[in-house]
Amino acid sequence: MAHKKGTGSTRNGRDSNAQRLGVKRYGGENVRAGNILVRQRGTKYHPGNNVGIGKDDTLFALIDGTVTFERKGKSRKKVSVYTGATAAEPAAVAS
Repeated sequence: MAHKKGTGSTRNGRDSNAQRLGVKRYGGENVRAGNILVRQRGTKYHPGNNVGIGKDDTLFALIDGTVTFERKGKSRKKVSVYTGATAAEPAAVAS
């Protein structure tokens, strides 16, 4: 006979790895073509000018330039990339 009480098995004790979602390049940062700007599930941020969208809704820069976060209507947010010559235009429109 056993003199120790057997330990029961458990069905818990696992956890998945974090997905590392979120904004990777913030407004005003200089980026190169292909840089990932936002990792997301669904389109919390929509692609704006010079920004592409991957099959997992990742936003990435299509050109070298500066990142800007803008509004698209009342509730949508979009991310755009502008070159040095056109980066000042969205700020002038907003003010």
